[in-house]
Amino acid sequence: MSGNRTFTMIKPDAVAAGNTGAITKMIEEAGFRIVAMKKTKLSRERAGQFYAIHKERPFYEDLCNYMSSGPIIPMTLEKENAVEDFRTLIGATNPQEAAEGTIRKLFATSIEANAIHGSDSDENAEIESNFFFSRTEQF
Repeated sequence: MSGNRTFTMIKPDAVAAGNTGAITKMIEEAGFRIVAMKKTKLSRERAGQFYAIHKERPFYEDLCNYMSSGPIIPMTLEKENAVEDFRTLIGATNPQEAAEGTIRKLFATSIEANAIHGSDSDENAEIESNFFFSRTEQF
């Protein structure tokens, strides 16, 4: 992906709250181009596969249960310096610590229900995008 693509997903809490449109608008207004997007629901098994890196962490089971609790909106995004710029746009994991105007400050309700995921590296962005989208689905 060489720095110009990242992956995100709007989490079940934000989808259920009806914030998908507002979040997508913020993403586009920040200069990101949506390369792929769909609405889907993870099974508990599929959530476990996506978060396998956290399998030994104490929050793993709760995370998998939460992420399979309702629909999500995964997206592949494109912009120069995509990963870093997107992480700035979404804000800190804890919405109490997130900067004003960030997605998590505006839409997250807790550190667990923090509205949105953003890849933390170019490598993970590619892995995560490929988990949800085939290459032919990414424009």
